[in-house]
Amino acid sequence: MDHTEEINMLLEIATESMDQSIEHLQNELIKVRTGKASASMVSGLMVSYYGSLTPLNQVANVTSADARTLIIQPWEKTMIQPIEKAIFEANLGVTPQNDGEIIRISIPPLTEERRKDLVKTAKALTEDAKVGLRGARHKGMDGIKAAVKNGYPEDMGHDKETLIQNMTNDFGKKIDDLLAAKEIDIMTI
Repeated sequence: MDHTEEINMLLEIATESMDQSIEHLQNELIKVRTGKASASMVSGLMVSYYGSLTPLNQVANVTSADARTLIIQPWEKTMIQPIEKAIFEANLGVTPQNDGEIIRISIPPLTEERRKDLVKTAKALTEDAKVGLRGARHKGMDGIKAAVKNGYPEDMGHDKETLIQNMTNDFGKKIDDLLAAKEIDIMTI
């Protein structure tokens, strides 16, 4: 493989890694509760289904009845207890109410203190994503420096380093934008 192919492969890997950081952040931010009922609040829950852990959405239908109520309707009535147990164990800060057929989750309004805690959580998640970006940038830069050391033209190596830095900056801006949008979402009453 010549140096140009190697560099292009490094750039592709760095881009994929940065994309994965953004995607992971988006998935994690969805789970940060904003005071509104959303099926995404319980999307990551795993329920014991005949002895194996199964995603909640594979054993029940999850809908929002209104802005403050989430309805979970199991496909089998025997699943009500395991679903309730999974909700309690997930420590979502809500109490499920079971009427024998469906589970209702009433979402209490968030206090100012809880909103600030959720913003801190969102900021920690975005910082983790930025660490992922920096890791991808670092790998790309190291690869380019190694290629230059092995005969790749230095000025072209510098151009590729600039390209990786610009990519990192662009992805960093996307992360900041996601955080800003989530902060507004959390702090809006």
